[in-house]
Amino acid sequence: MHLPTPAWYSARTKPKHEHIAAANLRKNLGLEVFFPRFRVEKMTRRGMARIVEPLFPCYIFVRCVLANSMAAIQYSPGISRLVHFGDRIPSVPDLIIDELQCCFHSDEAIIVENHPEPGDEVTMTRGTFAGMQAYVLRNLPAKKRVQVLLDILGRPTPVEVERQAITLNRSILTNLAPLMATPTSREILSA
Repeated sequence: MHLPTPAWYSARTKPKHEHIAAANLRKNLGLEVFFPRFRVEKMTRRGMARIVEPLFPCYIFVRCVLANSMAAIQYSPGISRLVHFGDRIPSVPDLIIDELQCCFHSDEAIIVENHPEPGDEVTMTRGTFAGMQAYVLRNLPAKKRVQVLLDILGRPTPVEVERQAITLNRSILTNLAPLMATPTSREILSA
């Protein structure tokens, strides 16, 4: 008799409940769970903070024998439902999970360095210039400062500011994912 082998499935969680859902599936059902996260510097109401965010908001991966665990997973706290297409619940290929796990080891969040580079567009978040847009001219790491080009009274003016006084306007990895999946105009024209 052939025993069913476990496979990876994607489960949709309630908003901001990925960690709760993962903990419940591990503790209460004894299942293997994977949800990649990253740590990034972000501007909050209290200033610049390092926060942990899921790579796939509202989704986690769970390894199980679906026939044995489906009902328990669907009714587990923090889970909204298993990802399905009609009546079919597709498995996620092991190769995809293996590749993700190579980058995102176990439950450790990878750190995404969000340092400004020359040419980056930034927004001033503190001081006299708060709210103004500027462009990075150069980093001054020894001073923990950045030189930016601000438009002051209609003239481009180089100004040196603290690194914490700016926030990058460029998108982070998860914001770029939909754009990377969209065909380029060149691909569309060649089709």
